Amino acid sequence: MVVIYSAVLLGGLGFVFGLFLSYVSEKFKVEEDPTVKLLLEALPGINCGACGYPGCEGYAKAVAKGEKTDKCLPGKKSGVQEKLEEILSSRNK
Repeated sequence: MVVIYSAVLLGGLGFVFGLFLSYVSEKFKVEEDPTVKLLLEALPGINCGACGYPGCEGYAKAVAKGEKTDKCLPGKKSGVQEKLEEILSSRNK
């Protein structure tokens, strides 16, 4: 009988905590700029730090806020700067 009570108690607690976590995740949801995701996909993803930012995600966030698009050294040959400018120009339309 103790096993049944324990299982019911733990199941009930798990359900209550699950509801609580679901509510909290919606209440404190962080909205992210979709432009940052597009910029991050255009970057090479090497995370070298040559641009002066901690990885490609940091640089993508800076470019979305208005930073220059010519700081990605590994992506110069593959045309990353042009891709970033294209994404930013399509956002402003």
